Amino acid sequence: MTTDLPRESLTRSAEDYLKTIYRLTLGGSLAGTTELALALDLAPASVSGMVKRLAEQGLVDHEPYRGVTLSAEGRRVALRMVRRHRMIEAYLVGFLGYTWDTVHEEAERLEHAVSDTLIERMARALGDPRVDPHGDPIPSADGDIAELVSVPLTDIPPGETAIIRQVNTGQADRLRYLAGYGLTPGTSVTVLERQPFDGPVTIAHDGSHHVLGVELARVLLCSRPDV
Repeated sequence: MTTDLPRESLTRSAEDYLKTIYRLTLGGSLAGTTELALALDLAPASVSGMVKRLAEQGLVDHEPYRGVTLSAEGRRVALRMVRRHRMIEAYLVGFLGYTWDTVHEEAERLEHAVSDTLIERMARALGDPRVDPHGDPIPSADGDIAELVSVPLTDIPPGETAIIRQVNTGQADRLRYLAGYGLTPGTSVTVLERQPFDGPVTIAHDGSHHVLGVELARVLLCSRPDV
């Protein structure tokens, strides 16, 4: 199989597939055809055809009837795309006045067009950030990534304080809502009450109390202050 493919030989679609497979397999599971189709908003038949081509290029390992994982080369390409996307988001917020709820679509378009040289200049201008505006880790230029150890806010017991590390949503309305209350990465919150049966979570932050629905609370990934 062909390995170490130059970036220019990959289509935008192939890059999107590899980035999506990386995200879906973060927990160590395989990415199934149906799961990929839903994530990419494509027909399962189209996904099956692309998975076959990526396997022939040595970019994914395919287990019939189970799913796919990235090969070493596929992971390298995927992390390069993740670095591009998250660095562009950081640059747009840091230098061009974008807010964190407006950068995702811009980064999706730009990540396929910019050069590695431009990405590295952005990184230097930003001081080589380790996370993007949503708290997601940015892979290094060498392809290393330090995945953060965090749990949803819904897993923090009442009475404990935690620090928001990541906000795991790309929905602009949710991001605007959370930003309006200052619930962004690096913020310390205390869980006051958690209702049973997927009920709301009440937190204290900056002298105020906020009640968050369980779906919104789950996108706030947190760690204890000493982590």
